[in-house]
Amino acid sequence: MGRTTLTLLFLCGLAVIFPVLKANVVEDYDDFWQKQEEEAKEAAILAFNPNPDEVVHHLNHHVHLAMQGSNSTRRQLRKYKGKCQATNPIDKCWRCNRNWARNRKRLADCALGFARGTTGGKQGRFYVVTSSLDDDLVNPKPGTLRHAVIQERPLWIIFARSMVIRLSEELLVTSHKTIDARGFNIQLYQGAQISLQFVKNVIIHGLHIRSSKVGNGGMIRDSVRHFGQRSRSDGDGISVFGSSNIWIDHVSMSDCMDGLIDVVQGSTAVTISNSHFTNHNEVMLFGASDSYSQDQIMQVTVAFNHFGQGLVQRMPRCRWGFVHVVNNDYTHWQMYAIGGSQHPTILSQGNRFIAPPNTNCKQVTKRDYAPESVWKSWNWRSEHDFMMNGAYFVQSGSPIRNKNMKKMIHAQHGKFANRLTRHSGALNCRVNKPC
Repeated sequence: MGRTTLTLLFLCGLAVIFPVLKANVVEDYDDFWQKQEEEAKEAAILAFNPNPDEVVHHLNHHVHLAMQGSNSTRRQLRKYKGKCQATNPIDKCWRCNRNWARNRKRLADCALGFARGTTGGKQGRFYVVTSSLDDDLVNPKPGTLRHAVIQERPLWIIFARSMVIRLSEELLVTSHKTIDARGFNIQLYQGAQISLQFVKNVIIHGLHIRSSKVGNGGMIRDSVRHFGQRSRSDGDGISVFGSSNIWIDHVSMSDCMDGLIDVVQGSTAVTISNSHFTNHNEVMLFGASDSYSQDQIMQVTVAFNHFGQGLVQRMPRCRWGFVHVVNNDYTHWQMYAIGGSQHPTILSQGNRFIAPPNTNCKQVTKRDYAPESVWKSWNWRSEHDFMMNGAYFVQSGSPIRNKNMKKMIHAQHGKFANRLTRHSGALNCRVNKPC
């Protein structure tokens, strides 16, 4: 699609129209999801990085470049001065371009961490969501978000205007999609969760997600060629279930019924970045069960996020896999910040931790269901974190090192975390201006 045509579609509030769906079940529901699960497991194996230290090094390197680059880069890091306000390497990749709206797919080249290489709908057409309705779960209307996300081809999904969408039931997103809310205020409010189940290569950017509720289930279409009976959904903000190459960036989330973001069931190659989390109890769960050993393939990057007011715990809570928590700003928690069980590897680098006033809650870390004789071998390491108001990180296990230490570039020190996360959450982007 040419730029002129895309602009006309956008301004006129028209959607890219696909054929109307037919209400039929092509194959048995259980057989359909079994096939989806098998394909997702194969994709997860391909997405799994046997050398996670290389991913850590790559992200650290880009943070170093963003902070220590040219004089123009240094000017960008001062408070709200200069033409570009990008303060970390992900934002620096695209936000300084005032023509971002005409070059939206540039975002697909910007993922870092374990989701590096995730391109979403870059290879597909644009789809413009023109309606906030979500009133037909089996035959969603063209122009709705539900109609967009079930298409089987790659799509870059954008919006015609600001809108509040109340999802009637969980929103099942298919592979190779980008949901790009830049330019408008798109709120998913008091509805069901976004579910990424047995899919790959998805980008979610710029959404406000608040007060997600438990879904009742029922007959829901999950692709153009298939629908079936779904059980109740949990009430998460975003659920990543058995999926790979998932990038969640610049979302603002609060007050959901269950977790804000869950990454479970053998999901891997996930990055959660530049987001703002507030007013919630159990924020992030990585790995849902101590008994599900397939989560040892899980690799997640948590970078440049602000964990803000009203948060209690699980930022994140981890089981099994490898979690890189880098250059986040933890200004609030009521119980603990980072926790886990079942020997996950957790590398905390360059975060700022400001402990709450409660003298019993100063510890950043919490280990569940294991005595010290067991958890002392878990690799939980803190490097260049900035501890404030009595915060402390209980380390265990062995140092996590890049194999080539001579080339290792550390993340920026935690005292810079507030600068790196300055523009976390959904952005107020305007066309023809840097976002």
